[in-house]
Amino acid sequence: MNVLLVRLRLIGDVVFTTPILRALRRRFPDARLTYLVEPHAAPVVVGNPHLDEVVVASRPDAPGRLAADLRLARRLRARRYDLVLDLHGGPRSALFAWATGAPRRIGYEVSGRGWMYTERVSRDRRLRPRHSVVNQWDLLLPLGFDPPDPERDGTEMPVAPEAAAAAAAKLAAAGVDADRHRVIVLHVSAGNPFRRWPATSFVELIDSLVRSGDGRRVVVVSGPSEHEAARRIGGEARARLGPRAHGVVDGVDLDLAELRALMDRAALFIGGDSGPLHVAGTSGVPIVGVYGPTLAARSAPWRPARFATESVEALGLACRPCDQRHCEPGDFRCLGSIAPARVAEAAERAMARTR
Repeated sequence: MNVLLVRLRLIGDVVFTTPILRALRRRFPDARLTYLVEPHAAPVVVGNPHLDEVVVASRPDAPGRLAADLRLARRLRARRYDLVLDLHGGPRSALFAWATGAPRRIGYEVSGRGWMYTERVSRDRRLRPRHSVVNQWDLLLPLGFDPPDPERDGTEMPVAPEAAAAAAAKLAAAGVDADRHRVIVLHVSAGNPFRRWPATSFVELIDSLVRSGDGRRVVVVSGPSEHEAARRIGGEARARLGPRAHGVVDGVDLDLAELRALMDRAALFIGGDSGPLHVAGTSGVPIVGVYGPTLAARSAPWRPARFATESVEALGLACRPCDQRHCEPGDFRCLGSIAPARVAEAAERAMARTR
């Protein structure tokens, strides 16, 4: 059997499809499994042991994308897939699925493009407390799969030896020894302002974490577009800490593969509901997730319960969850209302479980 899986766009969404890869390989051990992904999230699945091939589409904003998509569509059709699973459901992914001409194409029942699939699965558009892994797993139901179980099928992202070596070298250059220090990775950026915890809250959290334990090193990381913001947060935290300022490190520029490698050496990861949180969830590192407009029930790490996971959420807000297109109160209070002390307490609980 020749199978194509399509999941475009965001890192976290691709991470949440990885339990499906293991399940497909278990059911169809001799199948050829190919994954179609965009460049930003490709490191999540490159090297996945259950895949035979990863095909990388051009970026949505790439010059000449239309011509590149037409060439890719012809390539996909020539592969003669038996089964296509469109795990995305967007216009571009639906077109790729339809272009394959596969005799069996499974996708979501979406107005205007459901006809591109041979089998359609209902998708509830409400923001209900149902995990994203379960939502995407629905596409396996026509194939007779049992419901997903994080104990058996957690998310995964392989660690390349070269990424592990690069991450270790960058930490060492910043004066951090993962064998001697308790490394706390703090991710401070987010894809949109709805998921961005205030900088002052991060500074207060860092101050608490460093003062609460000797030998800790808080490594402040961010997305590529927010390195300057991460440096400001690190600088303000060092100014507050005075003699303990060496406990804060920023400016360590890690790519996605290196960030995943770092998780295997870290004592804790803290971050909002964004790609790095979900990458951390593919490891066993203790995690504190901070959720504002989104729900932990939808986006918390999908992994065995033996791994420490704490979720800190805004409480008592009628406007939560939201579609993150317009802040009804206008002040992003869902994240602003989360006190640094709550996150610090969750961090100490998570680290205590692994001592």
